[in-house]
Amino acid sequence: MGSMAEPPVTADHMEEVVPGILHWSVANPNIGGDTSSAHAVRTDAGASVLIDPVPLADEALESLAPVHAIVLTAATHQRSAWRYRKRFEAPVHLPRGSRETDEEPDEHYGAGDVLPSGLEAVHVPGPEEPHFALLLRKQPAVLFCPDLVMVEDGDLVFVPGEYHEDPNETRRSVERLLELPFDVLCLDHGPPFLDDPKESLRQLLAVTRAW
Repeated sequence: MGSMAEPPVTADHMEEVVPGILHWSVANPNIGGDTSSAHAVRTDAGASVLIDPVPLADEALESLAPVHAIVLTAATHQRSAWRYRKRFEAPVHLPRGSRETDEEPDEHYGAGDVLPSGLEAVHVPGPEEPHFALLLRKQPAVLFCPDLVMVEDGDLVFVPGEYHEDPNETRRSVERLLELPFDVLCLDHGPPFLDDPKESLRQLLAVTRAW
């Protein structure tokens, strides 16, 4: 959604979503002040994998070290990836077939690939073709969802249609999310949903018949 550039603002703290999953966000001027959210997954060995990272204050950022990998769900979510790659010497993973990015990624991935920390790549086209959710099959299971849905006034809504190459495909991707085994929904644009996120997605699909 919106600009690929690194936001010019910095989050001052992180919050733990569930054990081992951390979240931070900024009001991003690059996309009109809307929320851009990022996450980290702590591995059992104490390292971290960053997902679509936005700038984070140094003290909080260093608490995530060592960083073993940076995973981007789409080329539009480059954000702080290249700066943090240099800082932590961590490889950047980008969907195969993505548009040109500011720097070359270290690895490409596709549907069904298992990424560092056990993140499973789930193809969710609509915003653009190379666009992926990430599923972490732990207890509770967590789904990291990029530009399909966002939070507005506390409710899940579709990311506006002008940000999608194919809005109808976006809707089909959201429908397919309901087939996945997850308990927690972490978003790129808004706070995490922990209270029956699948029911919230079902309600969204029910009330939003067309774009």
